[in-house]
Amino acid sequence: MAKLDDIKKNQQQTLDVSTFLRIRKWYLLALSAIAFTIIVAQILIQRHLNSQLDDSRVINVAGRQRAYSQKLVKEALLLTQGDLKENEKQELLKKLDNTLNVWKTSHQGLQNGNDSIGLPKENNSLILEHFKELSLHHKAMVQAVESILDQGDSVPYNPELNILLSNEGPFLEKMDIIVNAYDDISKDRLKRLKVKEYLLLVFSLLILVLEVLFIFKPLSVQIRETIQNLVKSQLKAEQDAKAIKIIYQEKEKSLQELKELNFVIDNAALFASARTDGTVVFISKKFRSLLEVSDIPSNVPLSQILTTDEGQQQYLNEILTKPRKSIRSEEIEIKTQTGNKLWLDISIIPMHQTSLKQSVLLLCSDITERKKNQEKVEQLTLQNYEDRMYQKQLQASLIVEGQEEERKRIAKDIHDGIGQMLTALRFNIESINIDQKERTKEKIAYLKALTSDLIKGVRTATFNLTPPELGDHGIFPALQKMTSELSKLTGKNILFENKAEENIRFDSLAETNIYRVTQEAVNNAIKYADASYILVTIDHSDKLLSVVIDDDGQGFDPSNLDSPPKNNSDGGMGLFFMKERISYINGRLFISSSPGEGTRVTINYKINRQTSNKKEKDYEN
Repeated sequence: MAKLDDIKKNQQQTLDVSTFLRIRKWYLLALSAIAFTIIVAQILIQRHLNSQLDDSRVINVAGRQRAYSQKLVKEALLLTQGDLKENEKQELLKKLDNTLNVWKTSHQGLQNGNDSIGLPKENNSLILEHFKELSLHHKAMVQAVESILDQGDSVPYNPELNILLSNEGPFLEKMDIIVNAYDDISKDRLKRLKVKEYLLLVFSLLILVLEVLFIFKPLSVQIRETIQNLVKSQLKAEQDAKAIKIIYQEKEKSLQELKELNFVIDNAALFASARTDGTVVFISKKFRSLLEVSDIPSNVPLSQILTTDEGQQQYLNEILTKPRKSIRSEEIEIKTQTGNKLWLDISIIPMHQTSLKQSVLLLCSDITERKKNQEKVEQLTLQNYEDRMYQKQLQASLIVEGQEEERKRIAKDIHDGIGQMLTALRFNIESINIDQKERTKEKIAYLKALTSDLIKGVRTATFNLTPPELGDHGIFPALQKMTSELSKLTGKNILFENKAEENIRFDSLAETNIYRVTQEAVNNAIKYADASYILVTIDHSDKLLSVVIDDDGQGFDPSNLDSPPKNNSDGGMGLFFMKERISYINGRLFISSSPGEGTRVTINYKINRQTSNKKEKDYEN
């Protein structure tokens, strides 16, 4: 009867768990949808706030441009006063130069962006068109002021003042138009944000309505039906309880007898029996031979015959003499009379005699060979694991070494190139003496050239680190940009040939690794092969993307690639990382070269068409 109650209880628990899991799934789905709308709303609001900060900064600087244009004209007019002293004129010229620099910087920053004054790059075509029209007046005023600065205090500046006065009015009008355009764009963004917020609100309310209709209402009906079914099941279970109890007892008795019979049949070769006190009754002939025992003395504990180890004897005696109702099975190691060690799979079966006294039947299997093989497998598994760990440690150390070499190279490039140019820039600025006009002009011209080289160096360093074309447009434009930039920087003939009919996108990890391996191959051709002609060819079919890098450099013996890399000075680490990167994306790398005959590096990547199609749609959107 107790077992029947357990069955009914388990059935009820299973039904409760099933109902709970179903409710939890729908609740989590609804809450996730609401949380998603909240997160999206916050992201839109934060993006709009950041955009508003940028817009306010742009409008501020644009409005300041009007004031600075008037300030330029005012300071230029003050220079024409005849009663000014020499030091006052020099002070006005200095202020005029400072105002011109701020005015020019702000004008360029409004169009191309400037991080130092917090201006983003302008992408609106209408505003850029206004700036294009404005640039005519701006350029004329800048040239006029620069002419005044170059003349110093020696002439009355009449032509320059006329240019300033004639261009000031149109400049202010155009700046008013630009400021109003900025304001209109900001208002339009705010309107779009409101529309998105309303849509998200409607979506959240719709989720709540659907939750009421499809979760709460069906759930109440399901709970009511479940309770009715439970009541009916309980009544039926009580009616069948007596019949089930009788059948269950008979089945359990038959099953127990069947188990005992199966154990006797399956393990008849090695078996023994003992009394309730643990003394031996009978041991089969094959079992005695395995235990290396010829005669069995009477009234001897079975544990002493099974093993000569005292600890094992005590343990076996305890489990043999302990009263039990069920079969116990375990694996144990024993020691024979001659000292041999064996492993036995022992099953202890309680047997009830007619006198109601319990005896024990011992059924055994020799599993010594299996244990030995298991130990060998474990040793081999451990050795294999240690070998794999050693290989991974070696790879990790090589990767870390390569990363450190790359950091050192970047630091050296910045220190030797950009750092020295910055130092020279600082020393030249500090050495400027405004009293020496001719010398000052020469230094300013030199500073302009040095600044241009510095900008070029910074652009080169940032391009080598993270090319923006790779993330924005994909591997095709990124490789084209890389070859073009390297050709300009090195003066070598580096060409790009695109044989693909369309520009498709791939997984970002695949694009990054293919780009880096191609970049490493081109750099190796430049640095180590001393190549003057390099051709990067890209092509793809429905199933394969192929990138081939050919050069006319010195070449090398490919058999040397089989030895492990020692350092990065000879390009060995570079080739190692090329192989590692391609293996990350399940691609293949082929290197063909001969001394004096150039090198060909081929990269093959199997295209996942579903992923590439998704990337194409994202790119088009």
